Amino acid sequence: MGPDRGEVVLLLHGFPECGESWRDVGGRLAREGYRVVMPDMRGYGGSEKPRGVESYAVEHLVGDVVGLVEAMGARRAHVVGHDWGGVVAWWTAMLRPEMIDRLAIVNAAHPVAYLAAMHTAAQLRRGWYVYLFQLPWLPEWVLGLRDYEAVRKVFEEDGIGPEEIDPCVASMRQPGARSAALAYYRAAVRGRISGKEPKARPIHLPTLVVWGEKDRFLVPTLAEPPRELVPRARVVRLPEATHWAQIDAAESVARELLAHFRGGRAS
Repeated sequence: MGPDRGEVVLLLHGFPECGESWRDVGGRLAREGYRVVMPDMRGYGGSEKPRGVESYAVEHLVGDVVGLVEAMGARRAHVVGHDWGGVVAWWTAMLRPEMIDRLAIVNAAHPVAYLAAMHTAAQLRRGWYVYLFQLPWLPEWVLGLRDYEAVRKVFEEDGIGPEEIDPCVASMRQPGARSAALAYYRAAVRGRISGKEPKARPIHLPTLVVWGEKDRFLVPTLAEPPRELVPRARVVRLPEATHWAQIDAAESVARELLAHFRGGRAS
C-alpha cells in the first residue's frame, strides 16, 4: 500500500498470523506517504513453503527480508516486526544492518533476553508451547483440530474478533503451512543446540520497542532489550494492549511508528 516513491516499510507478522494482521497499521502508514509491504512470511499463506526445518533457520529468514527490500527497488527500509516477525527483525538488524533505516519491534523479545528468560519459571509458564512444538506431527494435528480451534482460541482469549482471525486461519489452511509455521520454532531450538545459530551482535540502529502490557506469552521485563546490545532502544508501553498490539492498539502503534520514522517520539 501507499505511493510507489514512498519510503519502504516492511511489516513482518508472527505466529499464527498473516500479513493481514498489519492491515490497520499499514493503512495508516500508507496514508502518511509510506510504501508499505505486509508479506505473508515464508511458509505462510501464499508464500513458498520450502521443505525441511533447516529452510527456516535464521539466515534464510533474514535473507527473505533482504530480498523484499531489494525487490521493492530500495537500498534500505524501515523494518517492523511482531512476535516471530520481530525475532526476524532483530536478527536482520544484527546480521544485515545496512538494509535497515529504523528498526521497530512490537511485542517480540530480543533473542538473547528471551533465551535467558526461558531459564526462569515465570517465562516457562508462558512459553511452554515452544517445547511442545518440537515434537513431530502432533502439534500440526492439534493446530488443525475442529477447524483450527486452537489457532482461533489463541486470539479470542485476548478479545480479537473473527474479522482479524479468519484471514490468519485461511493462511494456515494452505498445504504445508502448519509445518512451515512450526519450523520457525524447531529451527531456532536446533540452531541453538547445534551451535549453528549466529552469534548475537550489537545493534546501533535507532530502535523502537512498542509493548502491549497485557501480553500473556512474554514476561514484562522482556520489553527492555539488553542495553549493551541495543544502546539506542526506546521502549513505549501500552497498558491496555495485548500481545497482539498491532491489532488491538493499531492507532497507538501506528502513531509511535510514524514518530519513530520521522526521528521523534509520540509519547
